Amino acid sequence: QVQLVESGGGLVQTGASLRLSCAASGLTFKNYVMGWFRQAPGKEREFVAYIWTGGRPFYADLVKGRFTISRDNDKNTVYLQMNSLESEDTAIYYCAARRGVLTSVVAPGFVDYWGQGTQVTVSS
Repeated sequence: QVQLVESGGGLVQTGASLRLSCAASGLTFKNYVMGWFRQAPGKEREFVAYIWTGGRPFYADLVKGRFTISRDNDKNTVYLQMNSLESEDTAIYYCAARRGVLTSVVAPGFVDYWGQGTQVTVSS
C-alpha cells in the first residue's frame, strides 16, 4: 500500500519560510518522479514543482526563485523549501508521485499517488 505523508505546513506571515516534507512508503522511491501541487479555496489544483530521481528540478513560473524542491532517495522523502512566502501561496499542498524516471508531473492527471495534503496559510 502506497502512502505519501506530508508534514511541515502551518500559519506564517508574509515573507516567512516553511519547509514541507513528504515521506513515501510502499513504493520503490527511486522509480518515481516526485512532485508538489497546491490547491487554494475555490481554485483548481495546480502544479508547483517536481523532481527527477537524479535530482533535476522543475518549477512553475509562479514559484521559481522562491521555492526549492529536493529529495533524499535514502530516506524516501521529498522536500519543498518555500521562501519569501506571499498570501497568494496560501493553499493545501499535496505531495505527488508518478511512476517513471524522466517523466513530468505538471498536471494532476499525470499523478499515480497523492498525499493527504498539508495546509499552508500566509497572513499579510
